Amino acid sequence: MATNLAIDDALLTRALEIGGKKTKKDTVNEALREFIVRREQKKVLDLFGTVEYFDDYDPKASRSK
Repeated sequence: MATNLAIDDALLTRALEIGGKKTKKDTVNEALREFIVRREQKKVLDLFGTVEYFDDYDPKASRSK
């Protein structure tokens, strides 16, 4: 899919330098993949503290059953 975007030249140049990709397209695609992964990880972090657990749970005891 062809898309025209107005991307900050300084940001793209810096991303090319840091990422080591050969093309702007590869750099932008990698950046989008990383963005998605980080946002998905954040969703998992948001779950911390929402799961009920039991202080007296002993995982080793349940293994022997």
